[in-house]
Amino acid sequence: MLISPEQFLGFLAAALLITASPGPDNLMVLGIGMSRGRRQGMVFGLGCALGCLTHTLLATLGVSALIAASPLAFSVLKLCGGLYLVWLGVCALRSRGGARVDGVAVPDESLARLFAKGLFANSVNPKVVLFFLSFLPQFVVAEQGHVSWQTAQLGLIFTAQGCVLFGLLGYFSGAVGKWINVNPRAGLWLDRVAGTIFVGLGVRLIVAR
Repeated sequence: MLISPEQFLGFLAAALLITASPGPDNLMVLGIGMSRGRRQGMVFGLGCALGCLTHTLLATLGVSALIAASPLAFSVLKLCGGLYLVWLGVCALRSRGGARVDGVAVPDESLARLFAKGLFANSVNPKVVLFFLSFLPQFVVAEQGHVSWQTAQLGLIFTAQGCVLFGLLGYFSGAVGKWINVNPRAGLWLDRVAGTIFVGLGVRLIVAR
Protein backbone atom coordinates (compact mmCIF):
# COMPACT_ATOMS: atom_id res chain seq x y z
CA MET A 1 0.00 0.00 0.00
CA LEU A 2 1.43 3.33 -1.08
CA ILE A 3 1.02 6.52 0.91
CA SER A 4 -1.68 8.89 -0.32
CA PRO A 5 -0.90 11.70 -2.76
CA GLU A 6 -1.70 14.19 0.00
CA GLN A 7 0.82 12.55 2.33
CA PHE A 8 3.43 12.49 -0.43
CA LEU A 9 3.06 16.09 -1.54
CA GLY A 10 2.85 17.50 1.99
CA PHE A 11 5.87 15.53 3.17
CA LEU A 12 7.93 16.28 0.06
CA ALA A 13 7.31 20.02 0.32
CA ALA A 14 8.34 20.07 3.98
CA ALA A 15 11.38 17.85 3.36
CA LEU A 16 12.65 20.02 0.49
CA LEU A 17 12.42 23.23 2.47
CA ILE A 18 14.04 21.69 5.54
CA THR A 19 16.87 20.15 3.52
CA ALA A 20 17.49 23.43 1.69
CA SER A 21 17.78 25.41 4.92
CA PRO A 22 21.41 26.23 5.79
CA GLY A 23 22.89 23.48 7.94
CA PRO A 24 26.13 21.57 8.45
CA ASP A 25 25.49 19.03 5.68
CA ASN A 26 24.55 21.29 2.80
CA LEU A 27 27.10 23.96 3.74
CA MET A 28 29.80 21.26 3.78
CA VAL A 29 28.66 20.03 0.36
CA LEU A 30 28.90 23.56 -0.99
CA GLY A 31 32.30 24.12 0.64
CA ILE A 32 33.80 20.91 -0.78
CA GLY A 33 32.33 21.64 -4.19
CA MET A 34 33.81 25.13 -4.19
CA SER A 35 37.28 23.98 -3.11
CA ARG A 36 37.60 20.57 -4.78
CA GLY A 37 35.22 20.62 -7.70
CA ARG A 38 31.60 19.88 -8.46
CA ARG A 39 32.11 16.11 -8.78
CA GLN A 40 33.64 15.89 -5.30
CA GLY A 41 30.83 17.99 -3.84
CA MET A 42 28.19 15.82 -5.49
CA VAL A 43 29.78 12.59 -4.24
CA PHE A 44 30.09 13.86 -0.68
CA GLY A 45 26.48 15.07 -0.79
CA LEU A 46 25.30 11.70 -2.08
CA GLY A 47 27.00 10.02 0.88
CA CYS A 48 25.30 12.42 3.30
CA ALA A 49 21.89 11.79 1.73
CA LEU A 50 22.22 7.99 1.71
CA GLY A 51 23.19 8.11 5.37
CA CYS A 52 19.49 8.84 5.96
CA LEU A 53 18.72 5.20 5.11
CA THR A 54 20.15 4.20 8.49
CA HIS A 55 17.77 6.58 10.25
CA THR A 56 14.90 5.38 8.09
CA LEU A 57 15.50 1.81 9.25
CA LEU A 58 15.70 2.85 12.90
CA ALA A 59 12.55 4.95 12.64
CA THR A 60 10.66 2.17 10.84
CA LEU A 61 11.57 -0.43 13.44
CA GLY A 62 10.96 1.93 16.34
CA VAL A 63 7.56 3.16 15.20
CA SER A 64 6.41 -0.36 14.32
CA ALA A 65 7.47 -1.64 17.73
CA LEU A 66 5.55 1.15 19.46
CA ILE A 67 2.39 0.45 17.48
CA ALA A 68 2.65 -3.26 18.30
CA ALA A 69 3.25 -2.52 21.98
CA SER A 70 0.72 0.23 22.53
CA PRO A 71 -1.15 2.76 20.41
CA LEU A 72 -0.89 5.06 23.42
CA ALA A 73 2.90 4.86 23.27
CA PHE A 74 2.74 5.88 19.60
CA SER A 75 0.57 8.86 20.56
CA VAL A 76 3.09 9.85 23.21
CA LEU A 77 5.89 9.61 20.64
CA LYS A 78 4.00 11.87 18.26
CA LEU A 79 3.28 14.36 21.04
CA CYS A 80 6.92 14.45 22.14
CA GLY A 81 7.96 14.70 18.52
CA GLY A 82 5.57 17.62 18.07
CA LEU A 83 7.14 19.44 21.02
CA TYR A 84 10.62 18.77 19.61
CA LEU A 85 9.63 20.12 16.19
CA VAL A 86 8.20 23.26 17.81
CA TRP A 87 11.50 23.74 19.64
CA LEU A 88 13.46 23.30 16.38
CA GLY A 89 11.13 25.76 14.68
CA VAL A 90 11.54 28.39 17.40
CA CYS A 91 15.33 28.04 17.16
CA ALA A 92 15.18 28.51 13.37
CA LEU A 93 12.86 31.51 13.69
CA ARG A 94 15.23 33.12 16.18
CA SER A 95 18.23 32.53 13.92
CA ARG A 96 19.99 35.65 12.70
CA GLY A 97 21.11 33.97 9.50
CA GLY A 98 24.42 35.20 8.21
CA ALA A 99 25.50 31.81 6.87
CA ARG A 100 28.64 31.89 4.74
CA VAL A 101 30.22 29.26 2.53
CA ASP A 102 33.99 29.07 2.31
CA GLY A 103 36.13 26.62 0.38
CA VAL A 104 36.84 23.73 2.75
CA ALA A 105 40.51 22.89 3.01
CA VAL A 106 40.56 19.11 2.73
CA PRO A 107 43.42 16.83 1.69
CA ASP A 108 43.44 15.17 -1.70
CA GLU A 109 41.01 12.29 -1.27
CA SER A 110 39.43 9.77 -3.58
CA LEU A 111 35.77 9.98 -4.49
CA ALA A 112 35.14 6.74 -2.58
CA ARG A 113 36.66 8.23 0.56
CA LEU A 114 34.61 11.42 0.25
CA PHE A 115 31.45 9.35 -0.23
CA ALA A 116 32.28 7.24 2.84
CA LYS A 117 32.92 10.39 4.90
CA GLY A 118 29.53 11.83 4.03
CA LEU A 119 27.79 8.50 4.64
CA PHE A 120 29.44 7.94 8.01
CA ALA A 121 28.98 11.51 9.23
CA ASN A 122 25.23 11.39 8.65
CA SER A 123 24.67 7.78 9.72
CA VAL A 124 26.09 8.25 13.24
CA ASN A 125 24.70 11.74 13.92
CA PRO A 126 22.38 11.40 16.96
CA LYS A 127 20.64 14.66 16.11
CA VAL A 128 19.53 13.22 12.77
CA VAL A 129 18.22 10.08 14.51
CA LEU A 130 16.15 12.24 16.85
CA PHE A 131 14.90 14.34 13.97
CA PHE A 132 13.74 11.31 11.98
CA LEU A 133 11.95 9.83 15.01
CA SER A 134 10.17 13.16 15.45
CA PHE A 135 9.54 14.15 11.84
CA LEU A 136 8.48 10.98 10.02
CA PRO A 137 5.65 9.94 12.38
CA GLN A 138 3.95 13.31 11.83
CA PHE A 139 3.01 12.12 8.33
CA VAL A 140 2.06 8.57 9.29
CA VAL A 141 -1.69 7.86 9.35
CA ALA A 142 -2.04 4.98 11.80
CA GLU A 143 -5.67 4.39 10.81
CA GLN A 144 -4.54 3.43 7.30
CA GLY A 145 -2.50 0.53 8.67
CA HIS A 146 0.88 -0.65 7.38
CA VAL A 147 2.60 1.87 9.65
CA SER A 148 6.07 0.41 9.12
CA TRP A 149 5.64 0.56 5.34
CA GLN A 150 4.36 4.14 5.52
CA THR A 151 7.37 5.13 7.62
CA ALA A 152 9.78 3.39 5.26
CA GLN A 153 8.27 5.15 2.24
CA LEU A 154 8.59 8.55 3.93
CA GLY A 155 12.22 7.83 4.81
CA LEU A 156 12.97 6.76 1.24
CA ILE A 157 11.32 9.92 -0.11
CA PHE A 158 13.41 12.04 2.25
CA THR A 159 16.57 10.22 1.16
CA ALA A 160 15.71 10.57 -2.55
CA GLN A 161 15.05 14.29 -2.36
CA GLY A 162 18.24 14.67 -0.33
CA CYS A 163 20.20 12.92 -3.10
CA VAL A 164 18.73 15.22 -5.74
CA LEU A 165 19.11 18.43 -3.74
CA PHE A 166 22.64 17.68 -2.50
CA GLY A 167 23.61 16.61 -6.01
CA LEU A 168 22.40 19.94 -7.38
CA LEU A 169 24.17 21.81 -4.57
CA GLY A 170 27.40 20.03 -5.41
CA TYR A 171 27.03 20.62 -9.14
CA PHE A 172 26.23 24.32 -8.77
CA SER A 173 28.35 24.76 -5.64
CA GLY A 174 30.39 27.64 -6.99
CA ALA A 175 27.42 29.75 -8.06
CA VAL A 176 25.26 28.88 -5.03
CA GLY A 177 28.09 29.46 -2.57
CA LYS A 178 28.87 32.88 -4.04
CA TRP A 179 25.17 33.79 -4.03
CA ILE A 180 24.82 32.90 -0.34
CA ASN A 181 27.92 34.89 0.52
CA VAL A 182 26.65 37.92 -1.39
CA ASN A 183 23.10 37.54 -0.02
CA PRO A 184 23.52 36.52 3.64
CA ARG A 185 19.86 37.22 4.37
CA ALA A 186 18.85 34.41 2.00
CA GLY A 187 19.80 31.90 4.69
CA LEU A 188 17.81 33.92 7.20
CA TRP A 189 14.62 33.63 5.15
CA LEU A 190 15.16 29.94 4.49
CA ASP A 191 15.42 29.50 8.26
CA ARG A 192 12.20 31.45 8.69
CA VAL A 193 10.36 29.23 6.24
CA ALA A 194 11.72 26.01 7.75
CA GLY A 195 11.01 27.27 11.27
CA THR A 196 7.41 28.03 10.36
CA ILE A 197 7.01 24.53 8.95
CA PHE A 198 8.49 22.95 12.08
CA VAL A 199 6.25 24.97 14.40
CA GLY A 200 3.17 24.30 12.28
CA LEU A 201 3.77 20.54 12.21
CA GLY A 202 4.46 20.45 15.93
CA VAL A 203 1.42 22.51 16.91
CA ARG A 204 -0.84 20.48 14.63
CA LEU A 205 0.21 17.32 16.42
CA ILE A 206 -0.08 18.77 19.88
CA VAL A 207 -3.62 20.10 19.39
CA ALA A 208 -4.94 17.26 17.18
CA ARG A 209 -5.80 14.85 19.97
